[in-house]
Amino acid sequence: MPDTPSLADIAATARVVALPMATRFRGVTVREALLFEGPQGWSEFAPFAEYDDDEASVWLRAAIDFAWMPQPAARRDEIPVNATVPAVAADEVPVVLARFDGCRTAKVKVAERGKSLADDVARVAAVRRALGPEGRVRLDANGGWNVDEAEHAIRALEPYDLEYVEQPCARVDELADIRARMHDLDVPIAADESVRKAEDPLAVARAGAADILVVKAAPLGGLSRALEVVAAAGLPAVVSSALDTSVGLGMGLALAAALPELDYDCGLGTSSLFLADVTAQPLRPEGGVIAVRRAQPDAALLARHEASDDRRDWWMSRLARCHALIAG
Repeated sequence: MPDTPSLADIAATARVVALPMATRFRGVTVREALLFEGPQGWSEFAPFAEYDDDEASVWLRAAIDFAWMPQPAARRDEIPVNATVPAVAADEVPVVLARFDGCRTAKVKVAERGKSLADDVARVAAVRRALGPEGRVRLDANGGWNVDEAEHAIRALEPYDLEYVEQPCARVDELADIRARMHDLDVPIAADESVRKAEDPLAVARAGAADILVVKAAPLGGLSRALEVVAAAGLPAVVSSALDTSVGLGMGLALAAALPELDYDCGLGTSSLFLADVTAQPLRPEGGVIAVRRAQPDAALLARHEASDDRRDWWMSRLARCHALIAG
């Protein structure tokens, strides 16, 4: 990245929005994001509220890179995406899936606090019924199980023909252990938090702890860094979002478009979990794919979904602190 643009340059176009969600996801019912415009277009700074400034500053690097720098050349002009099913009751699954037009892959959240394995089994069974035998079902536990719990749960869920299980356990050594235990079932293990939240995102690959990498552009510091991680790991990659607005999803689509190989549907359809967006043409799946493009916010929608004054002040203060970190 060249010299970091000044805080004043970023703040000049900064808008803070609060978008309502159709279903609670990660405990969130309203998603907040700070958007700003640079020479290349609009970008998004939206690390989750609980992330500290050191971690959040990496997201700011990525947002500045996307707004100020030309991006890698695209190898494809549309990206196949999966539906995302939060930890809802089984009878709510058809309503959730209906928001993802034409998607034949579904990522199902499991291991959520307050939910039982029986709840997870019922939810996954409902997804399998809805998609039919030809659909692909992948699970995401967000590191919510220990190794014994993960083995028990995966064996209980494996009859529903799993494409892979994402981050069943929190630590790299636990992922390596569960991957070895699952050898007889041939259920691939994917790593997400062990990549994007790790000091060394390649540790999981060196440890032989995963079959697949889940990569997100913002937590890795931008497209160039994410592409370097995928190349160095030598594993298939699934590009995913961090519950972004359509502006942020544009960064994920650009990353997926630039990868040399794209063997799996990507987790970039998450704007379908929102009741509103910042653009009149949201980046949502149509026929199971999303065209690769940048979103252009609509002035009226930015105004309609503007965050409260106190939340704007919170985000602008966070922006200033993170900018100070990356500006040195």
